Amino acid sequence: MVIKETWNLDDLYPGGLQGEAYKAHLNALIEERDELMQKMANFDLESLNESEPFVQLLKEIAHFAAGHLHAATYAQMVGDADMRDETATEMVHYLEMIEQPFQAAYKQFIKKYTSVTDEQWQMLLKDDYLDDIRFVLNEERAAAKRLLSDESEALLAQLSSDGLNGWSSIYDTTSASLTIKVELSDGKHEFSVGQAMNRMYGDPNPENRRKIFVAWEDAFTEAGPIFADILNHLAGYRRTTQKNHGYTHYLDEPLECNRMQKATLEAMWQAVDASKDIFIDFLKRKQQLLGMEQLNWQDVDAPLTFTDTEPVAYNYQEACDFVVEQFGTFGPKLQAFAKHALENRWVEAENRSGKRPGGYCTDLPLVNESRIFMTFTGSASDASTLAHELGHAFHTDVLKDAPYWNRNYAMNVAETASTLAETIVANANLAKADTAKQRLQLLNVKLENATAMFLNIRARFLFESKFYEAREAGFVSESRLNQMMEDAQKEAYGDALDVKHSHFWASKLHFFADDVPFYNFPYTFGYLFSLGLYAEFLKDTDGFEERYIALLKDTGKMTVEDLAKKHLNVDLTQIEFWQQGVELAAEDAKRFIAESEPFINESMD
Repeated sequence: MVIKETWNLDDLYPGGLQGEAYKAHLNALIEERDELMQKMANFDLESLNESEPFVQLLKEIAHFAAGHLHAATYAQMVGDADMRDETATEMVHYLEMIEQPFQAAYKQFIKKYTSVTDEQWQMLLKDDYLDDIRFVLNEERAAAKRLLSDESEALLAQLSSDGLNGWSSIYDTTSASLTIKVELSDGKHEFSVGQAMNRMYGDPNPENRRKIFVAWEDAFTEAGPIFADILNHLAGYRRTTQKNHGYTHYLDEPLECNRMQKATLEAMWQAVDASKDIFIDFLKRKQQLLGMEQLNWQDVDAPLTFTDTEPVAYNYQEACDFVVEQFGTFGPKLQAFAKHALENRWVEAENRSGKRPGGYCTDLPLVNESRIFMTFTGSASDASTLAHELGHAFHTDVLKDAPYWNRNYAMNVAETASTLAETIVANANLAKADTAKQRLQLLNVKLENATAMFLNIRARFLFESKFYEAREAGFVSESRLNQMMEDAQKEAYGDALDVKHSHFWASKLHFFADDVPFYNFPYTFGYLFSLGLYAEFLKDTDGFEERYIALLKDTGKMTVEDLAKKHLNVDLTQIEFWQQGVELAAEDAKRFIAESEPFINESMD
């Protein structure tokens, strides 16, 4: 198969954002929204004698939600592929405006769930369709009890565009406009933020990495006061709405969003903290292999290069072929899906200026497809990223026949499928190593993930917790944010780093997301949960793909504790499960340290 590096969006809306197909869809959405709002307002749940009218209305609501998501996703993708596209930016905001009155009306509608007794509610849910989405309906009934008056909720929905959503959008616009100007060994460069990040972490030349980091930190320092304002206003808006909806602690809402208990989160971090020393030792050994007197932030993910060994590299075609091949070692359905997605150009991977930094997988529910956004530069890490995002897409695909309500799985389990797919490719990379040094290079790539989950994301969680605590007392200045970030990095990384990234809070877009608070711990959850699944696969590969798919199909309709109990027979609130996952990753670190001993005195290029 010959794979192109750019995605195909043309089939979704011929003519693009300004074409007749897209305009017609928007007009139809508005008409559909207005009809639905009237139906929801007139619906009388208390007087219902049969379930069918309720079922039919829910199906119509799901159809509108899917159509709106489809249109909004398309506009976002167009804008991410070219951050200078003003039409895309305008359209994203326009779709937010279309949705606002619907969301207000929907909140008024689900309030009606609380108007019936528990006995009446349970009788209603005996309908086959409603019983299948029982978990989500019960979630919404509980959420309805938190809602304010209809007038207040309507006002909040209207204010969100210029409040939570608005501040997040300002961050996106501001960060996208930054340029990183630096002179490197191959000449002068003017990078976008995304390009600079990729080069900074992937350049084998330590002086190049240092120069980019200095320029990077300077750029975010210059914009620091703006980003401090944005972060404070996001948190202030969020905490105000949380408190008025009955959330007393800043973690209450993110835990609820991830359908997990606080005891589970605490057990997970306890296991990570108890075992972090081996990953700190890995970074210290990496420092020795890099021949550096000190390890700085920009060096944590640096590639290992030896004078007589080329690092494993791929062109995009090779990476696609390799990922598809290795997915076949896990199961034929995962392999066939990845092949289909790549051949049909679901992936935007081209390395060019003007793209948004980072990567993601997003859904297009009207066609039951996904699209993947990333920037491919040729490293083994990029091949793992491709696998990661294809894992997300596979998760979405296995749920395509489920009711719309059961497809909205939480972020923590969303990271499970992606990380499992990434693990398959990372282990395959290791198996194909030709020499001991090449094996070390690939172990290093694999351990980048572990250090990110156990150290980097731990630092993010510690920082965000301290920030929200401080924000309760008022505005948190840029200098305090910097100090909080350095303290968090010190606690997470120990003495492994000499130079830290004080403005990391400003450069990481996850802190500025408007939809999901605490966009950090779900990654570590998904990583460790996937390691547990992969360990089960290694014990008994026969038929495991079907068991895995069965688990994924349940991710949208139960808590993570119930999911783990049903499919793995483990208790997530206890540290033992998490310790097993951490130990699997720790074995890689131990192997790296042991196998690298003969090469400590060798210098890099």
